[in-house]
Amino acid sequence: MKTEHHSRLTAPEIGNLWTQYLNDTAAICFQKYAVAKIEDEDIRLLYQFAQELSERHVKRIKEFFIQENFPIPHGFTDQDVNINAPRLFDDALFLNYLYVMSLHGIDGYGAAVTTSIRSDLRSYYIKCNMEGMILYHRIMEAMLAKGLMVRPPYINPPELVTFVKQPDFLTGWIGERRPLTSVEINSITFNLIKMNLHSTLKVAYSQVAQSQKVRNHLLRGLDISNKHIEIFNSLLSEDHLNSPISWESRVTNSTTSPFSDKLIMFQIQMSTITAVAFYGLALSVCSRKDLGTHYLRLMGEVLEFGKDGADLMIQNGWMEEPPTADDRKELAKRS
Repeated sequence: MKTEHHSRLTAPEIGNLWTQYLNDTAAICFQKYAVAKIEDEDIRLLYQFAQELSERHVKRIKEFFIQENFPIPHGFTDQDVNINAPRLFDDALFLNYLYVMSLHGIDGYGAAVTTSIRSDLRSYYIKCNMEGMILYHRIMEAMLAKGLMVRPPYINPPELVTFVKQPDFLTGWIGERRPLTSVEINSITFNLIKMNLHSTLKVAYSQVAQSQKVRNHLLRGLDISNKHIEIFNSLLSEDHLNSPISWESRVTNSTTSPFSDKLIMFQIQMSTITAVAFYGLALSVCSRKDLGTHYLRLMGEVLEFGKDGADLMIQNGWMEEPPTADDRKELAKRS
């Protein structure tokens, strides 16, 4: 049954579109640079497909905003990318970047579907999610074919289904720690995959950022990321489980930036925000007390780093303000 009347977009729907517009315009800048530099035909075709999707999304989002008489966000443009800059990443790192970004995209589209009321918005995000899953599938096939995907740890099947009988299942700091559960291994592994990319981006961008303040911020973030990686690796190593690979050696020695400092900071802020979200999700499913303590502490460090990053963006006029609710008190003062 179709709704005959035209419903205004709700605040969550506007927020989803606004966020996706910024993310997709930033992605297009990165994709253009990648297509210009990638030598591997398979990887370049994946980026071309991703760019087609991003450009289609941006066009549709503009239509939604025009229909609602909402100003179109500024986002990012060709002024934020220099496709003639030397190569900063090798082809394998380009592919890994697209892999992690596709994970974030699928998560974002899923959340947008569940917070959209209008049928045209739900249909749009369902389509985005399906396209994102197709892209993810193709990326995974390429990574496996090229030997770039280190599979997460394996565990052996237990003899019987068992139930927890002793509270020491929850111990961590005090007493002998039980082995990690498969759910905990999943969270640690995929947080490591994302954090490995975060640290790699900070290495790369600290080489090319034009502002000394931005470089200092990136180097501080690199120290934080490396500490988090060390903790996650140690948790897996304690149970003799393998860890995802590092990508930092895939960064070239170029010191010429392909991106504006504004775009660099946006990418770092985006990775910081997603790290907080995934740490929170991991916290909700871990049972060992030491894991919960780790995630809470690491989330605090990432939040503080993100706050300083936001301050730096505001100082430079790089943070675009999302649509907000009316300030009723301010309106009352004008009447």
